[in-house]
Amino acid sequence: MIRPFELFIGLRYTRAKRRNHFISFISLTSIAGIALGVAALITVLSVMNGFQETLRSRILGVISDVTVTGPHDRLRDWKPMLRRIRRTRHVVAVAPYVRGEGMLVHGRAVAGVLVRGILPSAERGVSSIGTKMKLGHLNDLKAGRFDIVIGRYLAWKLGATVGSHISLIIPQGEVTPAGLLPRLRDFKVVGIFDVGMYEYDSGLALINLADAQRLYGEGNAVSGVRVRLDNIYLAPMVAARLATRFGPDYTVRDWSEEHANFFRALKIEKTVMFVILLLIVAVAAFNIIATLVMVVTDKKSDIAILRTIGASPASIMGVFIVQGAVIGVLGTLIGVVVGVLLSLNVTTIVPFIERIFHTTFIEADVYYISQLPSHLRWSDVIHTACASLIMSFTATIYPAWRASKTDPAEALRYE
Repeated sequence: MIRPFELFIGLRYTRAKRRNHFISFISLTSIAGIALGVAALITVLSVMNGFQETLRSRILGVISDVTVTGPHDRLRDWKPMLRRIRRTRHVVAVAPYVRGEGMLVHGRAVAGVLVRGILPSAERGVSSIGTKMKLGHLNDLKAGRFDIVIGRYLAWKLGATVGSHISLIIPQGEVTPAGLLPRLRDFKVVGIFDVGMYEYDSGLALINLADAQRLYGEGNAVSGVRVRLDNIYLAPMVAARLATRFGPDYTVRDWSEEHANFFRALKIEKTVMFVILLLIVAVAAFNIIATLVMVVTDKKSDIAILRTIGASPASIMGVFIVQGAVIGVLGTLIGVVVGVLLSLNVTTIVPFIERIFHTTFIEADVYYISQLPSHLRWSDVIHTACASLIMSFTATIYPAWRASKTDPAEALRYE
């Protein structure tokens, strides 16, 4: 146990001006290395948390928390099903949809799209597209008028804007005397949305549910029902409850199943980055070992004098554990402060650097999101600080033990 005696001597050794300036340089390097590693680790983990939260919110803003479909992706009895699902606990909104694929043509521009037929009044409850409209409104999708709402990048690729007339070609063919021809229908663009994810902004088109049923030959059926919950993390439980209620003929999926590999990959990547960046702290901890070994060599005569006046080997060990711990604690505290400040200001620092160097770090057409988000979690800060302190304290054990084994007679022989 470290008593005031060991603490006093250890702190005095830390503050003392050494004859060997190289030792002081190594000590400062150790503190800087630990601070750099801790700050980098906290910042990177915060950025990865930000990516995860942003991707989850943007993905769930377009898909749904829970999706219920029937055999062959068709639901005929969807109206009574809506009422049954709406009465389920934690369900806040439901909406039917028709899903299809096709190609949009405007002039010479062609783009493959995922077509979704929706009820505009119900869609606002299960997705955030209605709040992401750059031009027009979701309510402009009127039944029978064959209007369409497309994403920002899709509009850019097609060279279309609100008021443009574009053609939708769907895979279902029509038999004619000339052979099998794809079905084609002209649509008028009445809105353009921007959800912030290139995948959806460049490949999703929304039309009215009735128009989609007619175009894809669904009659009165829909492809499925989308469900929004009051807590997205309850989606697996609610999905299991609905699956039990409706039976094996229906397929119930939640958002974690639809993107399980994606979010699992993010979690694994975060763990790997934590381990890799923790190696920076480990390298700095090795510097603590080097520092203390040289201090022990430099202070052999002092150690011998302390031993001769009654200091025990445990006390000598405590002195150098205190000295090494001071380096670890200082480095960790500085790293935590810098890391927290960087994490809280990443969204302003990165655009500032981009403006200075006239570059873009995250291209929207390459990555899911086009800006660097950050979400600081204090649990990550605590885990990082604890790991740093543990490695720093561990690094002091061998040099301190070596100091405790110093033979006073041998050390003072040539003094």
